[in-house]
Amino acid sequence: MNNPQLFAVIVAISVVTFLMSCVMRFRLVTLGKPEDRLSHLGARIGNMLLFAFGQRRVVSRPFGLNHFVIFWSFLVLALANAEFVIHGIFSKVGLDLLPMPLHLALAGLFDVVSLITLVVILIAMGRRLFCPPKYIEALSRDAFTILTLIALLMVAFFGTHASMIAAGTEQGAQGMPISSAIASLIPAGAAAQLATVFWWAHAIILLAFLNYLPYSKHMHILTAIPNCFFRRLGKANTLPREEFKLGNAFGAGQLDRFTWKDLFDSYSCTECGRCQDVCPASNTGKPLNPRMVIHEMKVNLLANGAQMQHGVGPVLPLIGTKEEEGTVTEDAIWSCTSCGACMEVCPVFIEQMPKILQMRRHLVEMEAKFPEELSNLFENTEQRSNPWGIAPGERARWYANLDVKPFSEETEYLFFVGCAGAFDSRNKQVTLALASILDAAGVSWGVFGKDEKCCGDSLRRLGNEFVFDRMAKENVKYFQEKGVKKIITQCPHCFSTLKNDYRQFGLEVEVIHHSQLIQQLIATGKLKLDQQSEQGKVVFHDSCYLGRHNDVYAAPREALKAATGKVPAEMAKHHNNSFCCGAGGGRMWMEEHQGTRINLTRVKEALATDPNTICVSCPYCLTMFEDGLKDEKADDRVHVKDVAEVVAEGLREKMKV
Repeated sequence: MNNPQLFAVIVAISVVTFLMSCVMRFRLVTLGKPEDRLSHLGARIGNMLLFAFGQRRVVSRPFGLNHFVIFWSFLVLALANAEFVIHGIFSKVGLDLLPMPLHLALAGLFDVVSLITLVVILIAMGRRLFCPPKYIEALSRDAFTILTLIALLMVAFFGTHASMIAAGTEQGAQGMPISSAIASLIPAGAAAQLATVFWWAHAIILLAFLNYLPYSKHMHILTAIPNCFFRRLGKANTLPREEFKLGNAFGAGQLDRFTWKDLFDSYSCTECGRCQDVCPASNTGKPLNPRMVIHEMKVNLLANGAQMQHGVGPVLPLIGTKEEEGTVTEDAIWSCTSCGACMEVCPVFIEQMPKILQMRRHLVEMEAKFPEELSNLFENTEQRSNPWGIAPGERARWYANLDVKPFSEETEYLFFVGCAGAFDSRNKQVTLALASILDAAGVSWGVFGKDEKCCGDSLRRLGNEFVFDRMAKENVKYFQEKGVKKIITQCPHCFSTLKNDYRQFGLEVEVIHHSQLIQQLIATGKLKLDQQSEQGKVVFHDSCYLGRHNDVYAAPREALKAATGKVPAEMAKHHNNSFCCGAGGGRMWMEEHQGTRINLTRVKEALATDPNTICVSCPYCLTMFEDGLKDEKADDRVHVKDVAEVVAEGLREKMKV
């Protein structure tokens, strides 16, 4: 049927070419900075089995089952194709050497799986042609090339074995129902010649497919499994520190400023578009597309990597003002709300958000390029330790007429009020509500008052790492001097920053969000509500920094249920699929000049549930929802309240603003 010597030469050339292509590309990953992604091997192996082989995130989304079938069919047929190549070179080595029952079982498995593969590939083609989702490139030449090659490979498989069955040379014929059915259509006189034609077609398509992989987005076939192994074991809810020394570069303005894992991510992207589908910026007409950020990084790496390895600077900029393949635009970088939705849905655990924030850091620290409206924020926070530039002494005004104690070493909890809780008139009401709850439950708590300083969350997410670094050091030193062991926050951004970012600066304390503490106080009987809080129909909105970034979902819902007697309703997008309010990542302090407003999109989703009360657990969310309701002229019939306000209404004794 074939010439083993000729085939061996062709296979050798193809394999060497494939390996050279892989080596050339994977060598570029070494441009990245070191990063430990080998610790906790047991957990990593478990993640790989669950998410790569089990395809857990893939099957959780629409059309995921089709990809699951393709993946496992690929693994089964990889064994079939390995046998094909070995048998083609060594004609006496193959399934024929196995006991007949096992031979027939494997032959049957390969036959049935080949049909299944052909069907799911045709379904995938049909989906792209006739009903493509908005977040994928429907007529992608790359995608159709791969799908066509796989389909042709299946056709060649059936042609080869059906012809061999018709010619009487296939020993596994009894176990191959599909090929046997096709064999009945092949004239016996032409069977041998057709078998040879299909065999060589199978060989050529297989080797062409192998060598096309490193040059296509389907390189993820090689990198997705290890990328799941190398995934971050915790949440990607913080950023690395910088060492501020003369001559150092900060942030990531070119690819060698990222880690090797960041660069490996660019090869692992399947370009499935799931990140784009959930991105609030992308969904509201902003220039940010997380999928394309990773794509541009890959293009940039391939364009610049070789010369950068030899000490020559990049020829293609990573960050620019104009749209160019291989370059991420500044507008895209500043559109990110850091909500983390892209990372939550990525089936291979690519970390899009931290890369974007690292590029922000470069723009701010190295080029002093940032939206003009951020100038006041940076100046106010640096000089007066709050975004509004209000005098620090004003932090204590919210409790001027109350018996609020300053924090001391005898106090159990530091109530870290936060800038919004201390200065924003609407959020002061949340602060008062929480204070009444703490007192009613007999909690030992105190505040820093005018000595409290901003945690610096917005500074870090906006790339102003130098000022954040200084503020974090000062805050950590003050916390330690005061003997702080436990901290309550009402702001998820303060919560996440103190809990996660400040660990890099040596702060090891218990940080608890107010919704968690309230739920615990109710559950343990320390907080007894005198009456049900009448709110009508309540719908709950998940804060990105409380939910996706820190996995706190149950506590606020349980607190609301206890206070109102009813489980809060859910919007179409909730829990880890929640839609951002638009204020995260420092966007609270920036206007939206492109597309539609993110908060309006979320408010419309909330109004679709016909609520009386929209409940939140974040000062930023509270502001964004109230503004959105005014724009939608619904603020006269729908109210926005924090969890603490709803619970406090169940107490007879409440503090008044």
